[in-house]
Amino acid sequence: MTGRLDRWERLLDRQLAVAPYALLAVSAVLALLDGRGTPWLTAGLVALTAAWMWLVPRRAAYVAGLVVLIGVLCGRSVWFASFFSLVGYLHTWQYLKGAWRFAGVSATAAISVAAYQGGLPDPTPSGVLTYLFFTAAVVAAVGLFSFVGEVTSERSAERKRMVTRLEETMRENAGLQAQLLVQAREAGVLDERQRMAAEIHDTLAQGLTGIITQLQAAKRAERAEDRGRHLDLATGLARESLAEARRSVHAVGPGQLAAAPLPEALQEVVARWGELNGVRADFTVTGTVRPMHPEVEETLLRTAQEALANTAKHAGASRVGLTLSYMEDVVTLDVRDDGAGFVPERAGEAGGFGLTAMRKRVSRLAGTLEIESEPGEGTAISASVPAVSRD
Repeated sequence: MTGRLDRWERLLDRQLAVAPYALLAVSAVLALLDGRGTPWLTAGLVALTAAWMWLVPRRAAYVAGLVVLIGVLCGRSVWFASFFSLVGYLHTWQYLKGAWRFAGVSATAAISVAAYQGGLPDPTPSGVLTYLFFTAAVVAAVGLFSFVGEVTSERSAERKRMVTRLEETMRENAGLQAQLLVQAREAGVLDERQRMAAEIHDTLAQGLTGIITQLQAAKRAERAEDRGRHLDLATGLARESLAEARRSVHAVGPGQLAAAPLPEALQEVVARWGELNGVRADFTVTGTVRPMHPEVEETLLRTAQEALANTAKHAGASRVGLTLSYMEDVVTLDVRDDGAGFVPERAGEAGGFGLTAMRKRVSRLAGTLEIESEPGEGTAISASVPAVSRD
């Protein structure tokens, strides 16, 4: 089991090493298909960037050159800002130290935001302030995301040191030693990584997606009041994402549940989602409402958030309905939409994290997650968990 875990970690390291080139390739293909600019020049810049990442030693000069290349590529196509700019954030934080990290991240964020806006901001107070706001929001999110990663790594390293001490003190009992090693590594390293991955996906990833959506809507808006409304929504999303990320670092539950019971928290989530996406969203409660164990309520809330996020990204629905049902032995959450639908058996082929995360959360509580969908027929998701009352 230990050897299998080590192989998994080595496989993850190899995937992280290949990821920059994969993001560069995806961006290049989309940019070339877009048909803008001179294709051979874009292809040449992509080849130069790949060679730079492959041949140049990973030091400060490498990061500076990489940020310059990202700027040039983003000038060619916004697809490089959507995908390949992530490499700038990752490598800046990994290969620079101290204040230079934030300098590199700020430069990359400024380039990406300018690419999304179609160029540098208009020389007006509102244009400049909007540009600076979104640049600062991205820098804050990347810094916090990286800090969460460092905390996770430190925790993993501490647990590995604990495992080493256990090996030294329990060498005479090989069977017990092997059992403790498996428990320590699986409960420590893998559970912590999975928890942080799920929390980051549920908070930062969805928050940043919402911010970008509102920014794009603000850019398209013709009236000043519509533009201001979208900017206000983006500001609220940035604040919420920051608060949730801080809670994730300290392993604290969702802020919605700290302020209200589960039905009220879900009602707020549904109403906010409907406002952000311009889709009719209804929420219904059946059965006798009673306080549940915090893990039960958090699982149902996160499942609702993930289902709504998937609906916003993929379904194109005109109506969504959520039903929270309190029964004697179980609590059930049903999420239905009239969107595009999909083939559930093929959902994992796209490499998405959302459905897998939902299933793992529900299974951890000995619950069940059922998905019914067909192309063009909408989607129904039902999560059922044991009704464990709060002590």
